[in-house]
Amino acid sequence: MKYWIKKTNLLLSYRYFLLFIALIISLLDQLTKIIVRKNLQPYETKVVIDHIWNWTLTYNKGAAFSLLANNHGNWPKVFFGIIALIVSIWLVNYILSRSYSKLTGIGMSFILGGASGNLIDRIIHGRVTDFIQWHYKSYYWPAFNLADSAICIGVCLLIIEGIFFSNDKKR
Repeated sequence: MKYWIKKTNLLLSYRYFLLFIALIISLLDQLTKIIVRKNLQPYETKVVIDHIWNWTLTYNKGAAFSLLANNHGNWPKVFFGIIALIVSIWLVNYILSRSYSKLTGIGMSFILGGASGNLIDRIIHGRVTDFIQWHYKSYYWPAFNLADSAICIGVCLLIIEGIFFSNDKKR
């Protein structure tokens, strides 16, 4: 009985640690967005590395790559906000109640942190603040933020888990 209680407490500690990682990612995302909004005007560009990397303040009312950003009305904002809320609730439930490997747990916490960071922007500002801009000469990648980066890292971890590692080691 004592072993089961100890194992359960360790498992809960690990799961809460994953939620803490998500919280830190979300807070760092919001902090960087606040700094950028205070120091740059919309579409103002600060070169970090010439022909490669800029800071450029942009806003995205749509989804990834500004999908549905130019539609009139509030339905894209509401729609993507609801999607992000549902995904965030599902991820919290998954992290707290399912069996998964450590790599899957970390991937899910990164995705949760990113999704909640962008959700906060949608709720408070009605749009997502983007500011990291990669490019090569005149070929530009759409601007993104730390939340988007965390989501991509989380998805990559899940893909790596699915391709290279066995699902036998679940937590």
